[in-house]
Amino acid sequence: MLKDNSGITSSGRIRHRRKSNEIPSEASKANGNHLLVNDQNKYRSMLIRAHSSVWMIGGFALVIYMGHMYIWAMVVVIQIFMVKELFNLLRKAHEDRRLPGFRLLNWHFFFTAMLFVYGRILRQQLVNTVTSDKVLYKLVSGLIKYQMVICYFLYIAGFIWFILTLKKKMYKYQFGQYAWTHMILFVVFTQTSFTVANIFEGIFWFLLPASLIVINDIAAYIFGFFFGRTPLIKLSPKKTWEGFIGASVTTMVSAFVLANIMGRFQWLTCPRKDLSTGWLHCDPSSIFKPEYYSLPGWFPEWFPWKEVSIMPVQWHALCLGLFASIIAPFGGFFASGFKRAFKVKDFGDSIPGHGGITDRMDCQMVMAVFAYIYHQSFIVPQNYSVEMILDQILRNLSFEEQRALYIKLGQIFIERQFGEL
Repeated sequence: MLKDNSGITSSGRIRHRRKSNEIPSEASKANGNHLLVNDQNKYRSMLIRAHSSVWMIGGFALVIYMGHMYIWAMVVVIQIFMVKELFNLLRKAHEDRRLPGFRLLNWHFFFTAMLFVYGRILRQQLVNTVTSDKVLYKLVSGLIKYQMVICYFLYIAGFIWFILTLKKKMYKYQFGQYAWTHMILFVVFTQTSFTVANIFEGIFWFLLPASLIVINDIAAYIFGFFFGRTPLIKLSPKKTWEGFIGASVTTMVSAFVLANIMGRFQWLTCPRKDLSTGWLHCDPSSIFKPEYYSLPGWFPEWFPWKEVSIMPVQWHALCLGLFASIIAPFGGFFASGFKRAFKVKDFGDSIPGHGGITDRMDCQMVMAVFAYIYHQSFIVPQNYSVEMILDQILRNLSFEEQRALYIKLGQIFIERQFGEL
């Protein structure tokens, strides 16, 4: 069937293009028409994006209110969607039909990685949850003791499964998928595992960084929508310097204010030491206790406030805000370059106006790693106190081990006492 340059076939029928996830051609972006400020359909796109954002923020707030376990469950669901989107990115239906069970092998590696990562991160919380039940305590302690061996042999089982399913003329596709699966697991689990670690250190350390990324993204979109004129980076044609600068200022201010608001709630600041769902109460850390500063004398006498209260954590929040403004967006730029390499517009279409789950999590993963490293480096006390040592003894040693330690310490004290005499 012949066709001319107008796209009309010789039989007179108009050739309809199939909707695709591919990126538009560079020619269609000439003369800066790709900027949001020049987008003819920008108001319709903004309404769709805003509607989806309201639903996401509302659902996110509900999960936060429900507590640590539900937030963890949300992270697991997000991981599953991300892995599914990335698995599908290089998937070829024709080859998959010739390899029954091959896709199941990918998910075997996924759940093995999940068991390994979360078993390492949450083992103490799990032990603390079952301490009162001797049978469960022994069972869980045994599983934790041999968790690495169990995960290793699960991986070896998948490795043997892969070798046994190799087929002639399919080697390149199978080894490509095998490597792709491991890269996905490394990228997704290495970074999102820090998210879970942050949650159990205190919801504050998960919620504040995540909120700053959302605020930065929304502010960049709004400033770019109304004022964007100067392109920022070729990898993301709709990003502008106006949006980047406006979002940075907004994020820094928001970080300082939100840290003060969130730091007032023990539900957000207390660490969770088990896997229960009850409300938390604890003595707030010193960084969540306000410090008062007198205002300079050049303020007029009629000014109602003579001093201001600032929590030390607000200064730390500025560091998180600075990272969320300047460094975290490069996670989005990396994802944009990745999508261009594979000639797709979005990783998926599960969120109207936003693309896939992976499109929303690119910057979040980078931020989660930084928040964890910052918390461990500058927030967690580096010196050991009596309370910290006792906490480690009670959490990590069995009753018999604790009693043996008690007897040994008693012997040491007696020997020292007689030695001094």
